[in-house]
Amino acid sequence: MNYKRISLGDNIGFSTIIDEKFNTCSVSVKLITELSPETAAAKYLAADILSISNSNIPTLAEMNERLSALYGASVGSSCSSRGDLQPVSFSASWLHDRFAINGESITAEMLEIIRDCLFSPNVIDGAFEEEAFRIAKNDLLDTIDGQINDKRSYAISQLHKKAFEGEPAGYPETGSREDAENVTAETAYKVYRELMKTAQVEIFYVAPEENDDVAEMFRNAFAGIKRCSRQYKFRAPSPLKPETAVAEETLDVRQSKFALALKSSSDDIFALKLLSVILGGTPSSKFFVNVREKQSLCYYCACRYSETKNYLLIDCGVERDKIQAAYDEICRQTDEVKQGNITDEEIGAALLSLENAYLAVQDTPSGCISWYFDVFCSGEIITPEEYFRKMAGVTRERLIDAAKSLTIDTIYKMLSKEETE
Repeated sequence: MNYKRISLGDNIGFSTIIDEKFNTCSVSVKLITELSPETAAAKYLAADILSISNSNIPTLAEMNERLSALYGASVGSSCSSRGDLQPVSFSASWLHDRFAINGESITAEMLEIIRDCLFSPNVIDGAFEEEAFRIAKNDLLDTIDGQINDKRSYAISQLHKKAFEGEPAGYPETGSREDAENVTAETAYKVYRELMKTAQVEIFYVAPEENDDVAEMFRNAFAGIKRCSRQYKFRAPSPLKPETAVAEETLDVRQSKFALALKSSSDDIFALKLLSVILGGTPSSKFFVNVREKQSLCYYCACRYSETKNYLLIDCGVERDKIQAAYDEICRQTDEVKQGNITDEEIGAALLSLENAYLAVQDTPSGCISWYFDVFCSGEIITPEEYFRKMAGVTRERLIDAAKSLTIDTIYKMLSKEETE
């Protein structure tokens, strides 16, 4: 695999990931911008519209027909949150030209579609075309309304809301329902135009061989936009609250849930990441073995580390009457690490899990894009193998220091309504 990154202009990076084992070509365009309550819903809507039509393919039906004719090519979009930022992503995937039955250039046609979707969207009189906008808006409202149906994700989002109160990270990337309802086709298009001017742009191209036409298309297309972008700070550790915040609500659920945000004062990212896996990242982790298996205090108990906000997220599915016992055991297991009670087997199992995960990212184009975008955001572009060597170099002392740096900042509880009756 060969990775290379060049600049196409004002804050526009273009990365190629070439590996001859792939049979397809993939493009991913990341428009990086701040997560703001004023524009989050509009950006989410704009992202959706970009992938369902453009000025030359004005309907979703025509888009699907055109992509089908190109051997089942695809385009898509997403809008996520990354700490205090809101990356808007547009992606496309298609069969490499060498597999075209009649020798046609699939790539040339796909580059036209990508260019038109991003730089010539479906717009009428200064607003996104009404039908495309209506479809996107209905989808967004359904997404917002459906968030509570995934109780685990909902619990985590409620924890974030409390843990990062007053910070962009505490706000949902979808915006609120009221925000979404207030967005018009005109305001969404206005936000899209501003996004294309001001976003930090990272473009990824994954294919079995180089193709200079891809970079040239993006270079020429962005040349037509008067850019005034800025670079964003991806890592913004959240300040620790003066005292632990607690939020709880009672819902009509069978299984209660609780989540913890443990904020860290350490900058040892690799130690914190390895610590999170030792605590709750594998079937041999401390939480899984002790909280779930030995004491049957929960249905699941997972732990993950967020580099962007520098905190550990722990979330559990529990019976209401076992919440306190599960919480106490989680704290006890975390204290075990602080006291140096970590076995070689626990460290070895965590490293093996990480090694398998890191090596697997190279199996798919999407995995490669996700990896190199993540390390770009971290500020050091390195291979999965190099990254794992840094993880393997974390000492027991560093793990202990990382554990000691943690303080419980926020607790969220979702209480079962049935058990209160």
